[in-house]
Amino acid sequence: MRGEPGEGFGIENLPYGIFSTVGTTPRVGVRFGDRVLDLYTVLREEVFAEPSLNAFMAQGRTRWDEVRRAIVTELENGDRSEGAFHPVDSVRMHLPFEVADFVDFYASEHHATNLGRIFRPDAPPLMPNWKHLPVGYHGRSSTVVVSGTDIVRPCGQRKQPDESAPSFGPTRRLDIEAELGFVVGAATELGQRVAPDEFADHVFGAVILNDWSARDVQAWEYVPLGPFLGKSFATSISPWVVPLAALDTARTATPVQDPDPLPYLRGSQDWGLRVDMAISWNGQEVSRPNYAHMYWSPAQMLAHLTANGALLSVGDLFGSGTVSGPNRDTWGAFVELSDGGTRTLGIGGQSRTFLEDADEVTISASAPGPNGSRISFGEVRGRIAPPRL
Repeated sequence: MRGEPGEGFGIENLPYGIFSTVGTTPRVGVRFGDRVLDLYTVLREEVFAEPSLNAFMAQGRTRWDEVRRAIVTELENGDRSEGAFHPVDSVRMHLPFEVADFVDFYASEHHATNLGRIFRPDAPPLMPNWKHLPVGYHGRSSTVVVSGTDIVRPCGQRKQPDESAPSFGPTRRLDIEAELGFVVGAATELGQRVAPDEFADHVFGAVILNDWSARDVQAWEYVPLGPFLGKSFATSISPWVVPLAALDTARTATPVQDPDPLPYLRGSQDWGLRVDMAISWNGQEVSRPNYAHMYWSPAQMLAHLTANGALLSVGDLFGSGTVSGPNRDTWGAFVELSDGGTRTLGIGGQSRTFLEDADEVTISASAPGPNGSRISFGEVRGRIAPPRL
């Protein structure tokens, strides 16, 4: 029994999510084709009756692998699973896990270079530390939301270069960042480090992530401590968590890293990922980034995150930073596509630079799977709601 060819949710994928049907409480499901398999119904374990993936993830990698094999067996045999399916368009999807902590990185050399030229035109585009460590910042876990949640236009302080003083009000430069997010399933103790080759023992899977960004607020506030209100108002993730095991075929080497990273950032395993992404603005595709261009791998990000002994908790989420490639049609943020607001994009017959109220952005992603299959992440979608003044 297999998913229909080409739809990206075949037996090679089997992503996890939290779903509910009319009159039922949220519980764990697995996407297979255009249906959702109710895991509690077929496996009868209490962790799959929970309204988040956290309890299951906490059981660790050996158990993740066992359950994946059990699901494949159920789907191939079909004895108990036939009555446990729900059409995907008949269910409601929820935030798939309780987000314990949220960290976002800045791992694309192309994106960092583009933003450096925009924000610091009179200085080198990359800061001196950028090629020595994965740069990141701590976000706000409480404002991570599932795809389909409206994004209220945030307010904050803004100051344009030609203005004599800052003002407070709704952002005029609301942007997106197309990213992958990585979900921690295995915790550590305070003081414990995670080496790059231990990545798969701690990371359960990946989601599409949109790090909404108020660029005018960000530009005024980020010196000297980095992003704050310009980022913390909302981060959207896709409802399906693609297991790391489903991404083996997508693994690849990162671009050449020069200079060589310090020893704690070196590993023997390749954790670059060939993930094709597509960004649509009000239904119009504007860019197709590919994650394979990312300079720092997620394994290196996790190693750096824990290098000082900071602990990992079940449900931690870390974002890759904007996925951008070498060409304009592979850039993953509107600040890049609009050259900092100086170049307009034709969207639905209108000239745009940044997001307006009622605009909707959809980011989709897929990766190569075994035997010519595709591994779909689904999509993450958000619509801009007016500010609350």
